[in-house]
Amino acid sequence: MENTNTTNTATTAQTTSTAEGKNIAIIAYITLIGLIIAFVMNNDRKNEFASYHIRQSLGLGCLGLALTVINIIPILGWIVSLVGTIFMIYLWVMGLMNAVNEKKKPVPMVGKKFEEWFKNIQ
Repeated sequence: MENTNTTNTATTAQTTSTAEGKNIAIIAYITLIGLIIAFVMNNDRKNEFASYHIRQSLGLGCLGLALTVINIIPILGWIVSLVGTIFMIYLWVMGLMNAVNEKKKPVPMVGKKFEEWFKNIQ
């Protein structure tokens, strides 16, 4: 009987923690300023769910910066940048939907790399 109660308490604590970090996670996906605000908001609380989505959003920001640099190259760079930007918008929507639905799931294709690259960001 005690094990069931302990398991329920741990599950409830994890659900509460995810719910508390949900707002910060959503803010992280709203522009670069939102990412900075979410990072500052999470600095005190250290919510794991929010930290996860902050790392994913930071990865998307870096991807956007790389696409901007590629856009400097005439013709081929413009095409790659256009296709990459459309793909990045898809990734952004997927990340935002994961945050809204309280899922700790990486964005498709590049999310695992973002986890690896930004694992030290709390």
